[in-house]
Amino acid sequence: MAAYELAQLNIAQMNAPLDSPQMADFVANLDRINALAEAAPGFVWRLQDDGGNATALRPFGDDTLVNLSVWSSVEALSDYVYKSAHVDIMKRRKEWFARTPEATTVLWWVPQGHRPDENEALQKLQTLRAMGPTDKAFGFKQAFAVPA
Repeated sequence: MAAYELAQLNIAQMNAPLDSPQMADFVANLDRINALAEAAPGFVWRLQDDGGNATALRPFGDDTLVNLSVWSSVEALSDYVYKSAHVDIMKRRKEWFARTPEATTVLWWVPQGHRPDENEALQKLQTLRAMGPTDKAFGFKQAFAVPA
């Protein structure tokens, strides 16, 4: 069994309130996309609120949604993000979310069984934004290998 797992955070600044008509189709697809992730090979864990998703959790501001999860590997997460029905939702993200010049996704290795919280995730995103990709915080384009 691997000594490390891959944590990931992605944040998205909403173009409109979550309960607005503009966000309705995004909200309607949340359960399906979350179930798709949970059924994906390599999925380990995801942050959830009492409603089963993380939309009520706003550690980065009232207009920013958070997705925090743990996967077995970069490859497993990449397959889910870029090779599953998740792609169809990603193609529509401009309808729901503002484009930002800073990194909105960060990956990092955690010891097996560790479940990161929002504070740890925020620190990793800040590290990536400040230093660029390192073995402590990186993205898909320049992923770092599992620690030895």
